[in-house]
Amino acid sequence: MAQSTAQPALDIPSLNEELSSLSPQKIVAKALSLYDNIAISFSGAEDVVLIDIAHRLKKDIQVFSLDTGRLHSETYQFIEKVRKHYGIAIDILSPDAAQLEAFVKEKGLFSFYEDGHKECCGIRKVAPLRRKLSTLDAWITGQRKDQSPSTRSDVPIVQVDGAFSSGDRELIKFNPLSNWSSAQVWTYIRAYEVPYNPLHERGFISIGCEPCTKAVLPNQHEREGRWWWEDATKKECGLHAVNPTES
Repeated sequence: MAQSTAQPALDIPSLNEELSSLSPQKIVAKALSLYDNIAISFSGAEDVVLIDIAHRLKKDIQVFSLDTGRLHSETYQFIEKVRKHYGIAIDILSPDAAQLEAFVKEKGLFSFYEDGHKECCGIRKVAPLRRKLSTLDAWITGQRKDQSPSTRSDVPIVQVDGAFSSGDRELIKFNPLSNWSSAQVWTYIRAYEVPYNPLHERGFISIGCEPCTKAVLPNQHEREGRWWWEDATKKECGLHAVNPTES
């Protein structure tokens, strides 16, 4: 696994302004030119677009994915399909077994329906992600502004990741698809024959853990299928929710 090394400080506001009018391809190229110890976070359709873009530039890109233990079987098959399609290693991150066992013993397997998803996501997603990001200088995500108007409308192209930076160590986060729409993502997928999760063919748009994801109806927003029993302003799992943006 690559280890974090010292990087020169970047003028993030200026870099964000520079990249804001560029294509995702050029943004990814810039990110890879700035950082050797950088990885792509992979779970959904947007992320595979980023893998496809990055793989055309650098064959040995770092890719990681969170295995919460509660994913759809189709998602596990999708991860394997992407691994084979691009011939890449995918670092599969798992929750801490002791912490997860204690949580399930105390609260059962479906406590999130009663007291919200934050604690479960904290154990199954945020903690493993924090461990991984502590080894990186930068990461690339598939966040888009139009994914959730209530929580992601101000997603910048590049930012200091306030959620996962620590002390004097700044973690940089790139969101190359920030200005793209879902339609643009799927145009790319079809044009370049990018692998996608078969659940998309059954009305699932935003796909997370099986108990917390459902298909949406025509004209429903994609995030309405995630944690549908909770308020729309709470539909984040902690991976991106507390990241400040750079102006």
